[in-house]
Amino acid sequence: MATKIEMYRAISSGNVFLGIELGSTRIKVAVMTQEYTLAAEGSHTWQSSLADGYWTYSLEEVQEGLRAAFADARENIRKKYGVSLTRVKALGVSAMMHGYLAFDEAGNLLVPFRTWQNTTTEEAAKALSELFGLNIPQRWSIAHLYQAIRNREEHVARIASLTTLAGYVHRKLTGRNVLGIGDASGMFPIDPDTLGYDKEMMGRFNMLAFENGFTSTLESLLPEIALAGEDAGTLTAEGAAWLDPAGSLQPGAVCCPPEGDAGTGMTATNAVLPGTGNVSAGTSIFSMVVLSGNPKTPHPEIDMVTTPDGKPVAMVHCNNCTDDMNAWADFFGDVLAAADAEKNPYELMYEKAAEGEPDCGGLTVCNYTVGEPITGISDGTPLLARDRKARFTLANLSRAILYSAAATLKLGNDILLREGVHFDRITGHGGYFKNGTLSAEILASALHSPVSLMENAQVGGPYGCALLAAYCTEKAPGESLAAFLENRVFSSTEVVTVQPDPATEEGFEAYMERFRKLLQAEKALEA
Repeated sequence: MATKIEMYRAISSGNVFLGIELGSTRIKVAVMTQEYTLAAEGSHTWQSSLADGYWTYSLEEVQEGLRAAFADARENIRKKYGVSLTRVKALGVSAMMHGYLAFDEAGNLLVPFRTWQNTTTEEAAKALSELFGLNIPQRWSIAHLYQAIRNREEHVARIASLTTLAGYVHRKLTGRNVLGIGDASGMFPIDPDTLGYDKEMMGRFNMLAFENGFTSTLESLLPEIALAGEDAGTLTAEGAAWLDPAGSLQPGAVCCPPEGDAGTGMTATNAVLPGTGNVSAGTSIFSMVVLSGNPKTPHPEIDMVTTPDGKPVAMVHCNNCTDDMNAWADFFGDVLAAADAEKNPYELMYEKAAEGEPDCGGLTVCNYTVGEPITGISDGTPLLARDRKARFTLANLSRAILYSAAATLKLGNDILLREGVHFDRITGHGGYFKNGTLSAEILASALHSPVSLMENAQVGGPYGCALLAAYCTEKAPGESLAAFLENRVFSSTEVVTVQPDPATEEGFEAYMERFRKLLQAEKALEA
């Protein structure tokens, strides 16, 4: 561990790495040393808004939030080390994946950013899945584009470029229209042999789009692709001023290819080798399992994406995870306040959940606050179900709330298990895991696989993004990303591994029988 004076020297000389991540509820900045330890963090809270039927964030909010998070990190560095952050050796940007950002020739946004949360592209996603013989999720950029084409939206004729949120920020910082391959794989399918966009599928799409009146080709719209460690530009003077209006941040930092939050999560948990995987659990929950080959058959519950260095990944992405849990915590907080009890509601929830019965005493929670494509739900409604025989206790309710956060993820991963996909190591990170190891035990039992937690389990994406930035400048010739992470970064990292609990495994299966039935009520409420 570096001393305070060593930190001071590293920061003052610019020998640090900056990771930026725009998540669903927070924009986070991580400053990392050359020893791959965190020097400081900064953050800014935000939330999406519903405008004209689409979940969105304005580009003004993007810039303001980034500036606030960077300023927070810089102030934390000043307080901690007595030095101002003016230079960084390398930086990287990651953000919530997929969605739709369409620009005209002058770089003007044509319609408000459509985020991954939207479930408005069902027709397009289904048509493209059939066209490609590959699952195309509703949140992918290509599904949004084709739905806009099908809807004859006015802006379509003026589209000059498409990108993701990470790609947009990277372009503002560097002037380069480039994406990391992991993020690009959520825009359009990747050819595993060329590690570029699949040209045959591009041809099929161009033909289909032309039949629907769209005259541009995908080749002219999509960003160029770069692998981890490849040149993706440098921080320009304009980019430095865009991020830091105070003018103290100097240009010149090397910028790694911008990635999605899935790619940086894999990097932050050392899960980029075949047989490894990770689960990111926050507002959404998704698992990423690195494969040695593609699944035998396509499944609508499983997306095929890549690691930041281009290896195939089976992704199970669920829109719903901790939002409903947060609402329950607010409710418990109200009860505690009414009783004049000084207790953190999340601590109460986790403590009581540990006392709950393995099958939650017959209680079932469906945590859908938004639509969930995996189960065919277009608009979520949180539900609690119990029959008269259920043991309706605080312990069982708390446990059911934690189970619900992992239930939909289990549906997709059970398919991988049936196909013989083997997990050597699953690592968890994100807010779901911030209260001890109970969440890891629940997830391990749900996935029938050991789950590990690292020291950085709650930091996740921005730390992973800082690592990708460091890989650009610190890697040895020919050194792979996996070797860099295994041998340099995580060789001495403390890891806690939790095994599946047989009683919890059995109880979770009983819970899932009820959960599947409760989904019928979810669908009925849509009518």
